[in-house]
Amino acid sequence: MANKKALTLSETLSAYATTLQYEDLPADVALTAKRIVLDTIGCAIGGHTAGPAQIALRLASNVSAKQPATVMCSGVKTTPEMAVFANGVMIRYLDFNDGFISRGGGHPSDSLASLLTPAEIYGRSGRDLLVALVIAYEVYTKFTDVIEMRELGLDQSTILGLAAVIAAGRLMGLSKEQLANAIGITVGGNTALNQGRVGTLSNWKSYACAEACRKATFSAQLAQAGMTGPREVFEGRDGFFNVINKKPFELAQFGGKNAPFGIMRASTKRFALGQFAQTVAQAAMEARSFCSDTTQIAEINVHISSNAIHVMADSPDKWRPQTHETADHSMPYSVGVVLMYGTINANYYEDPYLHDSNLLDLVAKVKAIPSEEAARRHQEINLCELELVLKSGERKTTRVEYHRGHWKNPMTADELSEKFRGLASRHLATESVEQLLTQLWQFEELEHAGDIIKMTCI
Repeated sequence: MANKKALTLSETLSAYATTLQYEDLPADVALTAKRIVLDTIGCAIGGHTAGPAQIALRLASNVSAKQPATVMCSGVKTTPEMAVFANGVMIRYLDFNDGFISRGGGHPSDSLASLLTPAEIYGRSGRDLLVALVIAYEVYTKFTDVIEMRELGLDQSTILGLAAVIAAGRLMGLSKEQLANAIGITVGGNTALNQGRVGTLSNWKSYACAEACRKATFSAQLAQAGMTGPREVFEGRDGFFNVINKKPFELAQFGGKNAPFGIMRASTKRFALGQFAQTVAQAAMEARSFCSDTTQIAEINVHISSNAIHVMADSPDKWRPQTHETADHSMPYSVGVVLMYGTINANYYEDPYLHDSNLLDLVAKVKAIPSEEAARRHQEINLCELELVLKSGERKTTRVEYHRGHWKNPMTADELSEKFRGLASRHLATESVEQLLTQLWQFEELEHAGDIIKMTCI
């Protein structure tokens, strides 16, 4: 009797995605998924008036569909792909949604854009969406745990698109075979470069993942309509293993059956800036107690991992950012803002702050210094030791290992709610904010998850 043909990785992924059930999720996993939905929706509402979000909205407004989808906050009806893209831009604009640190790292909550739309169109429940989100995180975290994304020059959207197509396909009701085809189409056609995240940053730094979600949506639609994709997109002669990664890899066991779920290692952001600077900003905030007059500061020495420096202090423009995107991914600039003003939010990434001579003089005193300990432990903690050298000669140091919001130091429900209120109140009246917040905390009880999109619209 012939041996049974081994499953390809695409088939293994599709089998997992089509069989996981809400009942398979431990209570803490389901709660974490719900917290992420709440936090990500808040970030989207807070970012919807930004220029890039309005660009996406204008493009979405130009097209219609027989099976339309809704853009958050505006209520605009458009094609599913354009709704996914516009919602993804809103989610990402503030750089305030979650973070995941591993070999690849990134922001797996960007995948929510690809889930809200099929949940709306296909009438899926809150529990359906939570399962799909957990699946997206399983794929994203397990892949980024084994792939050295930056060494390969890959943008995180490469894996985000894979996670998005699998989770969206689940909500769309794709069969195992259709989902495997959608994976082949996505991986074969949507591998992205990391150049958009180095040096002077453009709008695209934030929206490559929104585009990956848009492409993933179309890939799932193609597969649903009968389009096939390369079966061995990972294992084949010219597949991902050989051409991109240069070697095969094995993924850890997917969550369930006593195996841990990757979503439990995602962290919430306390500050609206890149994840590698969360501990840096907290350390700077704590260091303010040492010196209330910033003119008395001679040096600011930030000891952090080389990986964090590579991402957020890699070039001179991080000390003189000219764009919002560069500023919110600048460790030196973040330190200066927090020391001078005691807080940080999106307003500080725009004029007049970007050209404030006093602030920039303070930023110029920041030195990013590689820490051997931080490098050794970078997948465990995001260690920062910040030293202030005062003109008097005094030296003051503060150390932060787990920022508030790190999965080992999580924000409380009340803290998450306050973060949400601060973001959502930019668009919605107080009563509407509270109604939406209540529904989000009861998300698993929603019969139609798409109702959440409607509640973000005035």
